[in-house]
Amino acid sequence: MQLTRTKSEKTKQTMDEKLNSLRAGVLGSNDGILTVVGVLFSVAAATTNQFTIFIAGLSDLLACAFSMASGEYASVSTQKDTEKAVVEKERQLLKTDFEGELHAVQRHYMTLGVTKETAMAIARDLLTKKPLATVVSIKYDMQLGHYMNPWDAAFASLFSASAGGVFPLLAMTFAPAHWQWPATIIAVSVAVALTGYLSAVLGKGNVKTAVIRNVLVGIVTMFIHYYVGTLF
Repeated sequence: MQLTRTKSEKTKQTMDEKLNSLRAGVLGSNDGILTVVGVLFSVAAATTNQFTIFIAGLSDLLACAFSMASGEYASVSTQKDTEKAVVEKERQLLKTDFEGELHAVQRHYMTLGVTKETAMAIARDLLTKKPLATVVSIKYDMQLGHYMNPWDAAFASLFSASAGGVFPLLAMTFAPAHWQWPATIIAVSVAVALTGYLSAVLGKGNVKTAVIRNVLVGIVTMFIHYYVGTLF
């Protein structure tokens, strides 16, 4: 039975893996935008000192970026470890309970409407050619050898959160004094609208709903943090 994988099978990324990295990037960007503008609005409402506002925004941008990156790394590492454990379990079952695995594949095809005899023939053929890949795919909907890379997810979140946070940071600290507030509001609205659009496209959702939702969340976030800043 063929239980090993070639080097190319291990390293080649699937479309799902690429999309997962993109989704992590979009979510990281959205978090970067909202957390940084939240701090900027709170601080700017409490003080007019430009250096203080800039340092507060920059510190939050870095904290958010590294927090997102470490969270993604831990999450994806756990997922990867779990998937590897499942594969190893199935590898052992193929050695100790091959008939059980055979019948599991047969039942899968029978649920698709294939006759019992034909399903058994398909199961025997698949388990002769690619036993481990077959059972992993059928029982867990996983593609053998393709695991999310925690470093890819971490760097995607690190970069995207930083890139997202730059929009409000630059608008608030480098726009002329009388344009600071409207420039930041516009920058944030455009940025969250873009992340809403991208998340809808990647998730095959309703673009209009996602964009409106993100913009509303952004506006509410700015309002709340501005109000908090005025209290001090």
